[in-house]
Amino acid sequence: MHRIARAAAAAFSALALGLGLAACSDSSQDRETKAKQDGYNHLVAQQPAGHMEYSPTREAINQWVKTWGKRGKLSYVYIQNAKGEYGYFVMKGLPVPRCKMLTPTERLEDTNEGKAVLPQPGMDGTYSTGSTCNAYYGFDATTGVYMEFTVGTNQSFFLFDQPMTMPEYVGATQLGPTSVKDVPKNP
Repeated sequence: MHRIARAAAAAFSALALGLGLAACSDSSQDRETKAKQDGYNHLVAQQPAGHMEYSPTREAINQWVKTWGKRGKLSYVYIQNAKGEYGYFVMKGLPVPRCKMLTPTERLEDTNEGKAVLPQPGMDGTYSTGSTCNAYYGFDATTGVYMEFTVGTNQSFFLFDQPMTMPEYVGATQLGPTSVKDVPKNP
């Protein structure tokens, strides 16, 4: 009988100690969180955020919308390889990263542990790891041929809404069916 009482007392003591330590830990965390917030509040009071009279970022976004929001707009994609050589595609519209989707790629679901973010299949009924973001696709400007290219590891691409006249671009190798000479200049 004494054994059971001692075991129960030991278990109770361990539980009380654990709860006490957790309370101290929570209390320490709460103090740290409060100290951070108090510091932030002090700095904000001393140095409030300024107000811009004009936003160059918003202007750039609006200009992007104005530039690319036109049906039939062509893009000139110049690719530079590891040797520094350039090639180009002329495409209808913008090149699109393969990881872009027209439907949500995740869904929020209730579980016993709370909410969980679960992946959704893509338009083709398969799941993506997100590693397709360095692959781009689009369609040739005059033939409509599907084109896909990958960038990364010593390969970059430069996107313009007009053909480029700088020497490195003028000498670029035509990589798709359409030549810059085949299309009228974009308006």
